[in-house]
Amino acid sequence: MAQHALFSGLVFDEQDRPVEVVNVGNDMFYVVNDSGFRRHILAEEVDRQVLAEMAAQIEGHEDIVSEQTARMLGQDDLFTRAIILNQLKHLDQQIETLFQTGIPEDVRAYLGMMGLRIIINIHGEVLEVRQPGLIADDDGDGE
Repeated sequence: MAQHALFSGLVFDEQDRPVEVVNVGNDMFYVVNDSGFRRHILAEEVDRQVLAEMAAQIEGHEDIVSEQTARMLGQDDLFTRAIILNQLKHLDQQIETLFQTGIPEDVRAYLGMMGLRIIINIHGEVLEVRQPGLIADDDGDGE
């Protein structure tokens, strides 16, 4: 069971309103305002949808992502790139660890400043993950 709402502060409803995060017992929920009715959606279910979409976007681009990540970290050497590449190739294991540790608040703030927005409906289905600066598709249009 997830101990954190991974994308707290980055999830919005269909009307572009921020979604609240609450803790009920040991579970974290995103709360969507449905005309005054507060729908509680298990955060782990939403977060897994988002992570699956992000993983699908990374798949096949691991080399590029590891190289760019190493550059962003200021450690553009073969050893660092190899470590990052290994982590990307074992993403499923990283995801389970992420649910236990969470995403640090400063990282979530950075993702928000970079334009990451997750849009969900009242049933907790992810409608859109907006990520500016995605890797371009094979046709080169980035969509």
